[in-house]
Amino acid sequence: MSWWGKALGGAFGFMAGGPLGALLGAALGHQLDRGMTALNEGLLGSDGDHERTQMAFFTATFSIMGHIAKADGHVSKSEIAFAEAVMRQMELNPEQRKLAINLFNEGKRDGFDLDAVVEQFRVECHRRRTLMQMFLEIQLQAAMADGALDAAEEQMLLHIFSRLGFSRAMFERLVAMVRAAEHFSSHGGRRQAPPPSATSLNQAYQLLGVDRNASDAEIKRAYRRLMNQHHPDKLVAKGLPEEMVKMANEKVQEIRAAYDQIRASRGTGKA
Repeated sequence: MSWWGKALGGAFGFMAGGPLGALLGAALGHQLDRGMTALNEGLLGSDGDHERTQMAFFTATFSIMGHIAKADGHVSKSEIAFAEAVMRQMELNPEQRKLAINLFNEGKRDGFDLDAVVEQFRVECHRRRTLMQMFLEIQLQAAMADGALDAAEEQMLLHIFSRLGFSRAMFERLVAMVRAAEHFSSHGGRRQAPPPSATSLNQAYQLLGVDRNASDAEIKRAYRRLMNQHHPDKLVAKGLPEEMVKMANEKVQEIRAAYDQIRASRGTGKA
């Protein structure tokens, strides 16, 4: 049974004692005992099942997205539009879309326990850094959807990065990557090749996280590392909900487009 089937069937008791279960229950309209132990070692400390990790990823993604959107005291139209774009890209059915919206709204509520939600999400990911990194990239995209990352959003994101075991340097690396990736992203499925300009080439290097003076071998290593980190099948195997495969595919296409532009600028052709 898929994570969605389990959610509909109420088979998410594994999270009922923690904040993710409380959020999911509230979003689904179920009444849960919020007084239960936040983290049950016997349930959350084991390897667990695949659907549980997917359910946790979905729940954390949209609730924290809503919380970050409210960080500056105002949820912008751009931030709402990005959340809706994510839902469209995931091709959620009406019931799933309603759940995502409810989770987003739960994240905006006063009293949302960010630290508890992030901690349970970290446990559910079982230290799978590539999975947590995908989550962080989605949150950065959402926060930067209005074209800026204000001080309140930055402070909150840095806190989330730290709680998940990622450094400030990694935060800055992913911010640069997200900004550069926008130049190579498709819009409505219609990919436009970046114009051959110095600016677009700089963004290609930033997306791959390499210096312009890096050797061809260094660039290829960076490209392969990023492709491996964002490989859709590998991410799904680690707990990315199947509905988010298109997002992972988009990341792969952006990385490939940046790499192709660098190779073309160096006269080495395409990979």
